[in-house]
Amino acid sequence: MEMLYISVIAFAHRGSQEQQAHPRPQEISTDSWYPPSVVSSPNSSRPMTPSASTSSSFRPTDRPSSLSNVSPAEAAGIIATLKDKSVDELRKLLSDKDAYHNFLHSLEPVKTQSRVRDELRNETLQLARENLEKEPRIMELRNQCRIIRTTELATAQEKLHELERKKEETQKHYSPSSLLRRLQEAINETDEESEALHRQLLNGEIDLTAFVQKYKKMRYTYHKRALTHLAAKTSLAS
Repeated sequence: MEMLYISVIAFAHRGSQEQQAHPRPQEISTDSWYPPSVVSSPNSSRPMTPSASTSSSFRPTDRPSSLSNVSPAEAAGIIATLKDKSVDELRKLLSDKDAYHNFLHSLEPVKTQSRVRDELRNETLQLARENLEKEPRIMELRNQCRIIRTTELATAQEKLHELERKKEETQKHYSPSSLLRRLQEAINETDEESEALHRQLLNGEIDLTAFVQKYKKMRYTYHKRALTHLAAKTSLAS
């Protein structure tokens, strides 16, 4: 915005000089605090003669390059602000930095921009103060979280790990392969017990009546477990 007004002031000053009936327009003071790219023009270093071109209105090619991106409404508003300025007043704006700043800050768009900037700055400062006021509470909550994490949370995690370990052991104990393996072990155990009972009969260590009752019961359990094992294997295989 500021460079825009600088360019327009220089443009208006050059136009005011061209509209006067002097043989050579008075050049801008060399002690101007503006950048040379703003206050100079491609034709500023060449002497001008009082011809029709010098007395004519501004040409589009004389406009500063910084105005190329300005909308017509913005340019019209800036020019309307400067149209009543005399050549001396425009020259002063170009050479006196304080005068230019006073003029710039008296403009309504600049006032609005400054007001919005001040409001944003005040809101930012207020948020910063509120954050600083909350810092002790934040530190307190962080300490509480640290205590909970090192005490209650640690105990809960340890208990959770223990339960997970028991869960894995239970799943392994009752998995199909584990059940088949234990069933096979029970079948083998029953078969060994029935064989041991048969050897007792042969050795005369047990009478026939007791042998038949026990042996019949053992063989029934053996065949029941064997059929269950076979059915389970068939079911898992399918």
